[in-house]
Amino acid sequence: MNRIALTAVTAVIALVSAIPHASARETRVELSLQELLDSPQAKEAGIDGSVRFYLAGQKHPAVVSKMGEDVANRKTNAANKSDEEACRWVTLSVLKAFQDSAKSKGANAVIDVVSYYKKKEFSSPSNYECYAGAIMAGTALKGTYAKVGK
Repeated sequence: MNRIALTAVTAVIALVSAIPHASARETRVELSLQELLDSPQAKEAGIDGSVRFYLAGQKHPAVVSKMGEDVANRKTNAANKSDEEACRWVTLSVLKAFQDSAKSKGANAVIDVVSYYKKKEFSSPSNYECYAGAIMAGTALKGTYAKVGK
């Protein structure tokens, strides 16, 4: 490489490194799980009530048997949606995955559910967390499949 080309490459590298890096927006959104489960969107998403969801710290019927722990992690397109709307839809997708897996295991509940975004636990007896950006929203939940009494 000749001296002029090397100088040009060095100048481009210096220019690019001087540009501030755009940081992607990642806004934490905390919402009520019960409100989501009671919403018309939950029925639209196929949440049929055959599997009940209990957040960690939330009272639930006596556990008859536990059937293992799992994590469900989903992302959805957040473009042209409010953060709350995108978070509700992506969380319904996570709950549907848990519901389907629970049914296949013979479980009627997912207990001790915590938010698990980027493998960091957030626990609340009433709320879950989601992270929304300009383009994507994501929710990760961790819970234990169980058969619980009525």
